[in-house]
Amino acid sequence: MAKGYWVAHVDVRDPQAYEAYRQANAAAFGKYGARFVVRGGAQEVREGAVKARTVVIEFDSLETAIACYDSPEYQAAKALRDPVSTGDMVIVEGWDG
Repeated sequence: MAKGYWVAHVDVRDPQAYEAYRQANAAAFGKYGARFVVRGGAQEVREGAVKARTVVIEFDSLETAIACYDSPEYQAAKALRDPVSTGDMVIVEGWDG
């Protein structure tokens, strides 16, 4: 079965407030078995324009990735993130070649 991924590009306006989101999202990520593949490391944009922070999170399946996003635990964390950051996020199925 192919894995599921969250791929996000985020600009953080208030790093201290964003830290509250990072602490709160741990409940959902633990419950749904999330594994960070990329978490805001150094990046070099070669084409187009992206936001300052890139995050890639792996889940056991696309369905699990969607369930995590829709969960009450993650939505509570997201409510902390929304006022202090701007982002683009996609949930995508991995390639199981």
